[in-house]
Amino acid sequence: MRSSRTVLAVALLGMALGGCGGTEIGPDGAAEPAPAQIVDGWTSCTREAPGAGEMVPSSPAVDEPTTGRIDPAFTPVAAVVCGREIRPGPNGGQEQVATERRANEIAALLTALRLPDEEADGKVACTLDLVIPPWLALLDDRERWLRPHIPTDSCDKPRAEVIAALAGPQWTTVDTRTIRQVESAAAEAAGCSQQWTDMVAVETRNGRVAPVGPAAPPAAGPLRLCVYEVPASLQDGEKPPGDFVYGGPLPPERQAGVLRAMSNRRAVVDCATPASRFAVLRPLDGAGPERYVELDGCRRFLIAPTTDAVQLGQGDDALAALLGPI
Repeated sequence: MRSSRTVLAVALLGMALGGCGGTEIGPDGAAEPAPAQIVDGWTSCTREAPGAGEMVPSSPAVDEPTTGRIDPAFTPVAAVVCGREIRPGPNGGQEQVATERRANEIAALLTALRLPDEEADGKVACTLDLVIPPWLALLDDRERWLRPHIPTDSCDKPRAEVIAALAGPQWTTVDTRTIRQVESAAAEAAGCSQQWTDMVAVETRNGRVAPVGPAAPPAAGPLRLCVYEVPASLQDGEKPPGDFVYGGPLPPERQAGVLRAMSNRRAVVDCATPASRFAVLRPLDGAGPERYVELDGCRRFLIAPTTDAVQLGQGDDALAALLGPI
């Protein structure tokens, strides 16, 4: 089991990097990072790094200082990491939270940050996992700050010494703010994801479907129902995203009716009306095909086995009624 400090270091290394600096030639003739830009008056992560931790930044752009080596005239006394994490919401579910953490015991971290980059030698087999350095700032006793260069190993990833050093300080969370809800309490209670893609629309637009045939399973283990609603502005997209509305384990008597309705051999109607709501039926034990049903629009359904081609069938109002709120 990993220690809490190791988990924190991994989390810190999963945050977004910004403000890359340049290079210059050192005394030994090798390239090294240029000095980091020093900024007066640290305020907060909210102001200095509003998009830290986002894989695809959406916050308003800010002029971030360039990263670089630590100037000998700059004496760091504290470190700040800005980022984001997913945590349980106060009333259930999950939410994304922006965090600001600070550490004052940073001697080991400074030693690691002053190490040189390792050169690729072609002898080490590099893995393809993406490790992104944290949004890290160092502060001096006048609250001036800079963004240090993160030394890299021969695979162009943060050196092991940096990872270990990030796990060392006693980080104190000095500020948090909720960014958005990731999963509602209702979705969590139902055992459903907050968002899902309408795969009936995806597969039919790509033409990767076959009619429901004799191989369609007439029975299944217990199923979970999750119903999603697609905003009108997104219904014509290539992958219409739905947001959770209701769901939970499907009662046995309703499940039997749903499976009977999905074993029909009716021809699929020629229809292009997008669905505003769709249902997803997934096995509680994870074994077996997923099933999708358009609850309005064309009323089609899709059976997606784990190996064979997906099968398209034609539903009706009765099938949609069986998939109403539990």
